[in-house]
Parts: sequence; C-alpha cells; structure tokens
Amino acid sequence: MTCRDRILSNEYADLVVNFILPEEYEYDRPTDTCRHVINEDLQVYYINRGLIPELRYASSSYSFVPKCYGLMQIQSGTNLNTLSLSDAGILSAQRPPLELTGKNVVIAFIDTGIRYQDTVFRDATGNSRILAIWDQTIQTGNLPDGFEYGSEYTQENINEALRSDNPLQVVPSTDTNGHGSKMAAIAAGSSIENGSFLGAAPDSQIVVVKLKEVKPYIREYYKIPNGVPCYGETDVLLALAYLQKFVKILQRPMVVCLGIGTSTGDHAGSGSLETYIDLLSRKKSQVYVIGGGNEGNASHHFHGEITTRETYKDVQLRVDDNEQGFIMDLWGEAPYSYNVTVRTPGGEGIQSINPRSTQPQEFTFVFEKTRIIIEYFWVEQTSGAQLIRFRFTDPTPGVWNIRVSAAGDVSAGIFDIWLPITQFLSSATYFLESNPQITITEPAYARGAITVANYQSANDSIAPSSGRGYARDGFIVPDIAAPGVNVSTPFGSASGTSISAAITAGGCAQLLEWAVVRQNDVFVNSTDIKNYLIRGANREAYLEYPNREWGYGSLDVSGVFEFFANLG
Repeated sequence: MTCRDRILSNEYADLVVNFILPEEYEYDRPTDTCRHVINEDLQVYYINRGLIPELRYASSSYSFVPKCYGLMQIQSGTNLNTLSLSDAGILSAQRPPLELTGKNVVIAFIDTGIRYQDTVFRDATGNSRILAIWDQTIQTGNLPDGFEYGSEYTQENINEALRSDNPLQVVPSTDTNGHGSKMAAIAAGSSIENGSFLGAAPDSQIVVVKLKEVKPYIREYYKIPNGVPCYGETDVLLALAYLQKFVKILQRPMVVCLGIGTSTGDHAGSGSLETYIDLLSRKKSQVYVIGGGNEGNASHHFHGEITTRETYKDVQLRVDDNEQGFIMDLWGEAPYSYNVTVRTPGGEGIQSINPRSTQPQEFTFVFEKTRIIIEYFWVEQTSGAQLIRFRFTDPTPGVWNIRVSAAGDVSAGIFDIWLPITQFLSSATYFLESNPQITITEPAYARGAITVANYQSANDSIAPSSGRGYARDGFIVPDIAAPGVNVSTPFGSASGTSISAAITAGGCAQLLEWAVVRQNDVFVNSTDIKNYLIRGANREAYLEYPNREWGYGSLDVSGVFEFFANLG
C-alpha cells in the first residue's frame, strides 16, 4: 500500500505529532504507517487504525487527534455593500500617489478551491494570475514536490486549460462551494471591464490549496452532520508547508489568508496549528491573516467562577430536539482543578465518574438513549491546562445540568466551556447562561497572525456574530476589524469574518508591495505588518482600545501612510 493510499483511506488514522523521537530511542515503531515531517518538532502520521490501541500514548494525548475546521462565512442579506474597500482605505491606496495594487506579491488561500476560469482571476491579456493550485481532492494529476497526495496544477497548466474548449478536462479543479472563490476575488480580484468589481490587490499573484474534507471516522468522532464542510488539521498543516516554496525572501512576499475556524482547543494559541503559524509568521516577507470566527452571538461559550463560598457551579445546556450528538470541552488553568457530574433532562444523574482515570469513561442511562463519554486530561500536553471532554451521542432534548466543582486543595478558580461552532451543531443547542467573550475561533489565537473581526460598514457597528476576544490567557485578539457584512463579489454577496480576513489580506498585500517590493522596509514579517495596521487603524473617541470587539480599531490602509506623514 502506498503512502497516498494510507492518507486517503478511512482505515488509517491521521495523527498530529508535535515531537520527533531520536532514531536511537527504543520503542515499538508501527510498520503499517507513513508520515510527513513538517519541521524538527512537527509531523503528520497516517497509521492503521487497528494498531492505535497498541501504540504507547496514542489514546492519552488530546493534541494527537486532528481538529476539524468549518468555513467562517454566514448567510448574507440582500443589501449589498459595494463600499467595503473604500471604507478600509484600500481604494485610496490603489490610487496615486501610492498606486499600491499588490504587484509582485502572492496571496495564498487555503480553502474550498477557486473557479479559475472566471475573468476576475485573469490579467488584461486573458492569462491566469494563479501561480498554482494544489487540489487535495484530485488524485489523477502530478503530485506536488515533497507531498504524497492530491494534484498540483501550475500556471502553465491553467493557461493551457483556459485556451481549450473545455477547461475542466485539462485542469479539473474547481470550487463547488464558492467560499474560496469569494475570498480570492475580494482580496485579489482583477478589475472587471464594466467597473462592476475590483479586488483589493488586483495585480497580485494567487496560490490556492483546495482542502480535502476529513475522513468519515473523524467526522463521526466530532459528531459533525453529513453535508457540512469540515477540513482536517493535518491537511491545513501540510498546505502551509506547501506554500513556503512560493515566497522569495526580500523579493516576492506572501500573504496567507485563512477563513476557517473551530471552537476546539484551549483558546490561548497553544495548539499545533497555531504554533506552526507562529513559527512561519516570524519569517521575513510572510504575513498571516485569519478570520476571528462568527461565534459572538451563538451562546456556545460558558464562563464560570468558583469561589470559597460557592464551591460548585451549575451549567445549564439546552439541547435541541434534532441534535444527533456533539463534543463539548471544559478548560481550567492551573492551579485550579475541577470535577464534573451530569444530570439529564429527565433527572437521571452520573455520580460515579472517576477523575483519576486516564481512559475515556462511557455512561448510559436507564430511561434515556443518550450515551456520554467523558475524558479527563489533568495536564493537557500542549497547554498545561486541565481539559475535560464530553462526547454526547443521541442526547435527550431538553435542559441538561453539568455541575462543575472544585477538586484538590485549591477551592476557587475560573473555567470555560465551549460547544462546537454553529455549523457543527443544531441551531437550538446552546448554554442558557452564555458569555460572548472569548469566542474567537482557532487558529485565530496564533500570536504572530493578524486576527480580524467583522463590522458592518453601513452603520460602523460590530457584527453581532463576530467573535469576541480576548484569548483565555488575556492575549489581545482580535487585532483589527474589517468590513464583512453583505460584501459584493462576482459570485454573490458574502458575510462573515472570512470575508473581513480577505479584505485585510488584500490590504496587507498593498503594504507588502510598499515595504518589500519597493524596498521601504524589506525585513518585515507578519508582526511588523500587524503593527503597521494597528498604527493606521481608525479609532472612535468614545471607545477604549484595545477592546474585545474591535481590537485596535477598524482597518484603514491609507491611514498607515497618514500616520507616517503626520510624524513629520
């Protein structure tokens, strides 16, 4: 069996391993496996699922299981916003004297693909502005160098397809969802002749990774409904590694735009994907832009505090009639520790949970068909925090009660619980006493990335759905807010923080053209560009900054240059 077969087969588990043991270390190495080493501290394994119970540590590390990411776009209204680039100071930066249009800058998208045939992705001569597409879903084309699955289509291949009568016979990759195409058009779309559309960086070059969806066993593990787009952490990690060949330090910079997110993780940036993004963001000529998610008003976050007087906290969770199952994670920081008990809507309770067990504990009920698996991680590997994971299958509709009580000799502290993102749940499953803060989705807690919130430019108000900061450890996110409600694209209107991220990515391409291509500040990285944006942001006099909704203000690319002009 080839490595490609293992990568694609549901009989093989995908594992994210954030360490590499030396060759001389004595341990039983599985034989029916393949791996991709990303760097000296990170690798992806594909292992026969039948062997996993025999692997040491394989069932004890939360971080090994790849997270599943959804698209950060929400339903749009009917009133189109055609002024979003103007509101963000992008159009004025395109005009003289700056004339910044993203020349010799690459904007990369890791998403649902791209409709490469569309005029908005071609130059004035009709040729494609797309340097390459790595389509992870197609296995009939040429493999990318250093990777074992998917098909890579070069700019030469794409131009050949555009000259043919049936482009999809030559390059069969497309975007059936439309999410990736909308983001690419907003950030990097060409000017359409009749003036009906213009992207933020219309002279930039484009690279696309079309993510394959997760394997059925991962979808089942996370209880994600069929038909809902869901993309795995392993594929995103490899997509980031693939993009590295398109950067030319100090010559051709790159912006990477991510419009995907999840509520799984510690909400403090310690996960493998966030750590890898942090590493890449320190490199010169690279910028990472991530949408902050659309969970602000979803009622999917509970924040609790236990005091010496109130030694437990009751969490009430309302479960919808149509809910088939879900995962829920409780996080608590050292030195505080917590135990939990569960009571069903019918009054049955779980009293025999063993918090010392390192194995998943399964519970069923006499009068309920629900099955619950509870796992305790007293010191989760990547964060050091306590994690309690609940997996509900066929949950009884109604109000569930989870009692969280202090454990050990420290009798006070705070904890947080997150439900999955909206797409992965029934709309009527939520906490009765929810908290809209700390609702940014991962991987937007990556320290070196630019995390973007979503605001309505029609009335200069933060979108109700936009994720709120800060991180669980107090780190400041979001960094900036950008328009993202009913934004017009050649493929229909779009809303959500993925759209705000696309606008910001285009603005970052303008700044990279000025800084690197024109050699005004050739050594910039992602954090440097973030601080340029913060200095140029619009800030209202009645608000304090940073804040949980807007970060440091609203995006204004032209404001960056006004800031420098005013220094003199």
